[in-house]
Amino acid sequence: MPKDHTSLISDLEEKLKECSSSHDIANIKSQYLGKSGIITNKFGSLKDAALDERKELGRSLNILKTQIQNLIAAKLIEIQDVKNDNKVDITLPGKNISTGSKHPVSITINGITSILAKYGFTSVSGVEVEDEFHNFEALNIPETHPARDMHDTFYVSDDKLLRTHTSSVQIRSMLSNKAPLKIMTPGKVYRCDSDPTHSPMFHQIEGLYIDKNVNFCHLKGVLISFITEFFGKDMEIRFRPSYFPFTEPSAELDIKFKGKWLEVLGCGMVHPNVLSNVKIDTKKYSGFAFGLGIERLAMLKYDIVDLRMFYENDISFLSQFKGLK
Repeated sequence: MPKDHTSLISDLEEKLKECSSSHDIANIKSQYLGKSGIITNKFGSLKDAALDERKELGRSLNILKTQIQNLIAAKLIEIQDVKNDNKVDITLPGKNISTGSKHPVSITINGITSILAKYGFTSVSGVEVEDEFHNFEALNIPETHPARDMHDTFYVSDDKLLRTHTSSVQIRSMLSNKAPLKIMTPGKVYRCDSDPTHSPMFHQIEGLYIDKNVNFCHLKGVLISFITEFFGKDMEIRFRPSYFPFTEPSAELDIKFKGKWLEVLGCGMVHPNVLSNVKIDTKKYSGFAFGLGIERLAMLKYDIVDLRMFYENDISFLSQFKGLK
């Protein structure tokens, strides 16, 4: 190979080393093999060579052209291989991306409302920022009652507050609908409290049934049936006399859990004063009401010891509930 041909190959190899894209390769290919390229010009100069030199010079130029084409083609393949390494091969199996799960609070709400719906209760929601009338006064809670103290209630303004129970939804429902009435009121409630078993925001559901001739036996029947169905087995249950301003008589329902009695909900017959406050005839209608904390029942059912686990977004904790609805 002529010395100048060897030099051309060496120069081309150095240039190809610096190439990083197919665009760079195209420029070099044009520089060497294009219409005005180096090799094209050398073939054009054959006419000026002596007749006895043209054949050998032509053969050398063809060898040179082939080498240049091969070097450029090899570099182009190299660049494409590197580029393909960064692409996603859609023929490969997909990554094992697992699906999430519903939150245990949502699972518990769904379970409770599904059971109560079978008993004829209709779900109703309401505002979370309430006034004192709907949250307290209409529920027979006078201004001097301890529950209205700032230590228990989050006040937004002088007469606006974050509701402390979903009973306010019951009041609004009784004011806007005539008896008979059978509703449940799941939702968030707020109280100034925080420890392993209490949170300043938690979920509550209450049930209300207003009709003619409703009595405490109806209330007991509904709650005993509900507790049995919720836990999926017969539970040892007791009703213990208690006091709530909005019910009379009032009781708390306890269950035997791991050998100990635990209170799980409050209940009672709707106080006549409450019915009068919402313009329901107490001589014609009576009713019962009950309320329970969602998180408390979830803790008992799923054996959770710290309420704060519901709000820490711990994937290892939440993944235990995968598959539950």
